Amino acid sequence: MPATNTTTRRKKAEEAAEPKPLQVPFFDALGERNGEVDLPEAIFAEKPNVPVMHQAYLRQLANARQGTASTKTRGDVSGGGAKPYRQKGTGRARHGSIREPSMKGGGNVFGPRPRDFSQRMPRQMRRLALRSALSQKANDGQIRVIETFVFDEPKTSQAAQLMEAIGFDSTALVVLPAPNYTVSRSFENLAGAKIVLARNLNVRDLFSHTYLLLAKESIEQLEENFSPREKGEAR
Repeated sequence: MPATNTTTRRKKAEEAAEPKPLQVPFFDALGERNGEVDLPEAIFAEKPNVPVMHQAYLRQLANARQGTASTKTRGDVSGGGAKPYRQKGTGRARHGSIREPSMKGGGNVFGPRPRDFSQRMPRQMRRLALRSALSQKANDGQIRVIETFVFDEPKTSQAAQLMEAIGFDSTALVVLPAPNYTVSRSFENLAGAKIVLARNLNVRDLFSHTYLLLAKESIEQLEENFSPREKGEAR
């Protein structure tokens, strides 16, 4: 019995010592810590799928390309209707047009042409990629939750003080539930910080920022918009 009790206590101690990724620090509007808050398992307990995250990241980069680069081929360059000089007897190379690619002012052979770089990806895969990225943030202990933001007027110094009080030592992505002009303007000129709405959260921003600061009200929106859907359920 004593050995059993010792083993039980050891297991309980090990379980208590294990990190809990879904319990993240919770802060008030002034940056003071008020315990912890539990994140929803539907979003932050996904097993990270690296290939899907990679595909979603490359897709977002490709969709951001304009694809408007263009050069002129020999058919687009004006002039060159007549043979510049006779075929033989000049000691020069044989040319049929002054707009050949080898001539000065001629057309381009393999230059860029306008094209569409966009890539398609199923919605379920996009949601899986986002949940994987959020879960990885939770596993790395890089998520913080704040009660709300209280800015009477746009002040970058106040935003910087809040970030310092929370303990951010690197870049941070701030997630809001709805547009807020005062908060956005306060963080706009703060180096290393970016404001994004919960419904617009994306893999690229998660990869390019170390920490994630979630407004408490935005967690419910994340769960509503990006949780896995059952088969046959309306999207």
